[in-house]
Amino acid sequence: MEKYKSWSDLQKLLNERLCLELRGRVTYFLTRYHDVHNAYGRAAIRVDGEELVCFSWIEQYYQEETISETMRQLPESEYGQIRHELKPEWDRNCTYCDMDFLDAVLQFRSLTIQDALRSENRMIRILAILDRRVGSRTLRRIGSENAFENEPQWVRQFYELRMNHLSTRWIGDAETEEYLTGPAER
Repeated sequence: MEKYKSWSDLQKLLNERLCLELRGRVTYFLTRYHDVHNAYGRAAIRVDGEELVCFSWIEQYYQEETISETMRQLPESEYGQIRHELKPEWDRNCTYCDMDFLDAVLQFRSLTIQDALRSENRMIRILAILDRRVGSRTLRRIGSENAFENEPQWVRQFYELRMNHLSTRWIGDAETEEYLTGPAER
């Protein structure tokens, strides 16, 4: 995992990158319980004070328990292989812990918006779709292609939130114009 100075610095970055329509409505939350064994934590993305998605240390224990159970049933299996095979189920069900969220935020801060929109990591794509660098032209393209229809509900709700706040004015979107079309010919 990348290094970071403090959660408040990361939260400030996320809030600065948040699209104008959702500023003050969307909040990012992360806490660590340092006095508890293994410094458990919890993270969430909230809209209007309601948690739309939560990432908790409880999910980390669920992941580890599922892996352990599978290893008991299939002793010849390797930890990494089992984790890789279970990841699609965890993705569908949002079985992530606070550290998964923190890792996604740390990766997101160094990605271009195009790379973030195309990321395999659904949490990074959520952060990207809420980002102000994604303009209305890119949003309209994503919406017209129904690019988010195959996503699980916990991801789709963020696409829908952003699409519902799509401005009616056409804003030039040069930075993300290449998202689906590739580099412009000159």
